[in-house]
Amino acid sequence: MIKVKIVRLNQKAILPVYATAHAAGMDVSACLDAPVTVAPAASALIPTGIAIELPEGHEAQLRPRSGLALRHLISLPNSPATIDADYRGEVGVILINHGREPFTVNHGDRIAQMVVAKVDHVVFEEVEELSGTARGEGGFGHTGVQAKAGD
Repeated sequence: MIKVKIVRLNQKAILPVYATAHAAGMDVSACLDAPVTVAPAASALIPTGIAIELPEGHEAQLRPRSGLALRHLISLPNSPATIDADYRGEVGVILINHGREPFTVNHGDRIAQMVVAKVDHVVFEEVEELSGTARGEGGFGHTGVQAKAGD
């Protein structure tokens, strides 16, 4: 169990909550004084009315909600968005409308999921070359589209 401090910056703010006992992410809700409409092919920063204090060595990731993506083509353009452990400002969610119809966000709408994860800091070691692998430099679809038997 990881303890994360949270402050309501707006008394109307709804705290993140796990919707089910085995949910990986907590639902994050919009905190709005008036509805916000996101036009097709546009994005908007939606306030949540909360600020959090994560333990050192952790991040909070904001991810799209699958239902919004399926039904309305609403996503997060920077998914997963990272909230660093030293950030103390309001958590905001950038929503993008990939759909053909305007999408309206109302106060209290669940707009994203938040997953708190451990992060490791790395130290790069500069070398002259990297070790070889069967894959090598192949990338960006080099294994094809069709699944092979046994995959």
